[in-house]
Amino acid sequence: QVQLIESGGGMAQAGGSLRLSCVASGRTFSSVAMGWFRQAPGKDREFVARITWNGRSTHYADSAKGRFTISRDNAKNTVYLQMSRLNAEDTAVYYCNYMPYSVGSGDYRVPSGASWGQGTQVIVSE
Repeated sequence: QVQLIESGGGMAQAGGSLRLSCVASGRTFSSVAMGWFRQAPGKDREFVARITWNGRSTHYADSAKGRFTISRDNAKNTVYLQMSRLNAEDTAVYYCNYMPYSVGSGDYRVPSGASWGQGTQVIVSE
């Protein structure tokens, strides 16, 4: 059973930084790409960042480029999201999940019907 436990959220001032963590279990963490997502109030969940199983390749949403850094520690089954230069638009609940490579679609994606953790709330004040 997949379990995802996100932490590290909180309140930050605009321009500040936060570091999120996600401990994953239930499948072989070290062989699967991982991603961060977020859901702002009244909006759909959106992709933020992705990292391959070995950490050698990363991909970011335009909103995260240059400000956020995703990393992972396979020995700890943990993926991180370092967020800097925060702004009010970053206010959301942040989630992580496995993003295995899909041969059929040719990309990395969270499998349909995958379970999600509780997320961690980030609130950025101006």
